[in-house]
This record gives sequence, C-alpha cells and structure tokens, in this order.
Amino acid sequence: MGQLIVLRGNSGSGKSTVALELRRLLGPSVAWIEQDHFRRSVFQETTEPDPLNALAIEQVATLALAHGRHAIVEGIMPVVRYGEMLRRLIAAHPGRAYCYYFDIPFAETTRRHATRSKSTAFTAEAMREWYLEEDLLGDPHESIIGASSSLDEIVARVLAETGLRPAV
Repeated sequence: MGQLIVLRGNSGSGKSTVALELRRLLGPSVAWIEQDHFRRSVFQETTEPDPLNALAIEQVATLALAHGRHAIVEGIMPVVRYGEMLRRLIAAHPGRAYCYYFDIPFAETTRRHATRSKSTAFTAEAMREWYLEEDLLGDPHESIIGASSSLDEIVARVLAETGLRPAV
C-alpha cells in the first residue's frame, strides 16, 4: 500500500523542495501531485479558484495510491478551498496519512522566494495577498514544520515517520 503524504504551506515555505528531494530519494514509486501544476498548467487558473483543481488532485492521488504508489500531495492548498477534499482523501486512505504544514513567517518566505528560479514569476506583494497564517487542516496527525528545520532534517523526519526507505 502506498503512503499518503500531504505537504501544505505558504508560497516560498519549502514544500516543493521537500517533495522533489523525497521523489529523488524514493524513485519512481512516488507520484508528486503538485497543486500549481493543476492550477496553472492543466486548468490555466489565473485569478478565480477553479473547483476542478481540488477534484483532479483528489482523483490523481486516489489513482496513484490504488496502484501502490506513494502520493505526495503538495501545494498552498488553503483550507477554505481544499480542506474538504483533503479530509475526504485522508479518510478514504486505508493507512495513516502524513500531513505536514510548513509554518514559515512571511519575511522568511519572501527571502526564500528571492533565491528561486521562479522569483520573477510573482512579487512579494502578491505573496502577501496569498499569505495565510496558521492555515491548519485540523487533522490530528498534522505536523508543523518550522522555519528552523533544514531540508535534510525535514526529509529525514518524513522518511522516519512514514517508514519509507530511499531507493538510491
């Protein structure tokens, strides 16, 4: 049975970096289900939220898990728009879901954003509009990742908690 891992938090908090590293370590057994891919590329969402994003994420994660893949569901995914879908996905998963919320101060997210290759894709002002403080899902197993945690520490924590072993 595949593991369900949910990585949520504000833009620039490190979610994608962690997802990429987990995928690199775990190999092809991982389906990385990235909210931004569905939102921007698949549905070309620009301003108004499209409810198809959440539905597509849920269906792809369900499909991956049903076929023995580990599903890393990653994105900002505000509770107001994605909470219901995430709760359904977690409830339907026969094993424990591992949910991580990246609780990173706004100043740190903008500092991190400035170092990324997509730093020109949007401004700090835009990030301020999207920023949600402590947008917790409320799942009893939801863990908080703080700003002081390094990439290696976060990845080691996820691997230890899920029991997954690197393929490389």
